[in-house]
Amino acid sequence: MVPREEIAYVTCTYRSMCIDQPDFLATIDLDPRSPCYGQVIHRLPMPNLKDELHSSGWSAGCTCFDNITVKRSKLILPCLISSRIYVVDVVSQCRAPRLCKMIEPVEVFWKCNKGYLGVVHSLPNGDILISNMGDPAGNGKGGFIVLDGETFELKGNWENVCEVPPTGYDFWYQPCHNVLVSSAGLVPKCAGYGFDPDDFGKGIFGRRLNVGTLPCHTLIQCFDLGEDSLPLCVKFLHDPNAAEGYVCCALSGIVYRFYKCEASVVPAGRGDPAVVSYGGWRKVQK
Repeated sequence: MVPREEIAYVTCTYRSMCIDQPDFLATIDLDPRSPCYGQVIHRLPMPNLKDELHSSGWSAGCTCFDNITVKRSKLILPCLISSRIYVVDVVSQCRAPRLCKMIEPVEVFWKCNKGYLGVVHSLPNGDILISNMGDPAGNGKGGFIVLDGETFELKGNWENVCEVPPTGYDFWYQPCHNVLVSSAGLVPKCAGYGFDPDDFGKGIFGRRLNVGTLPCHTLIQCFDLGEDSLPLCVKFLHDPNAAEGYVCCALSGIVYRFYKCEASVVPAGRGDPAVVSYGGWRKVQK
């Protein structure tokens, strides 16, 4: 039985709040026996302003092939606006974590030609995969960068450079089926000014769900979910043998189920507009 968590780490940002302070990582007490239960017991401020801490992820084993002997000792904090990456030690003092490494945006820009970092997960081999939404200039250029899982050095790009989706945001992968599915996101330099309905049809809001292969790092399939979709959060089922998952769309409010088909092509049901097929993988509107 998995023991109950006693603390939680939450990224906190001052983006668009007119507060000139650095973002911070909050530590929250989850022990119901503690006098500080439900309270923030520690704040770790970042050393820079206007980062926009966006997501966080463990540095080891966050897959269906988890090795319980691997110690999850670091928290990876990528930044959406600054494109900076922070590595935080959460083991030495779990109730008061400390910053142990920082990767500056210039290294991300020069080595990977990517920026606007989003979601982070650990790969089956222990390395760290971080999605991005654009290039250093803010143009839509989705993809992934890779950190070494032990040294936390920036290794470079993950995807085949010829197969880069125009935008990128969230992703999840299923090693049992050698597949990685990612959502589209936004064009950073346009989305930073806020929501504008007139942007529909201009390619600013992502509309695709991208399917790639883990072994070859190659894009093999795309689902077009419509210009008013903006697919964001992607999740596979917890069962590692299940080749299916869900994606949530921020603008349309629709949740799509996608799954692998036995046949290479599956026709859509006649008279059923809620079902669209795309070959080997299929998505169904819920």
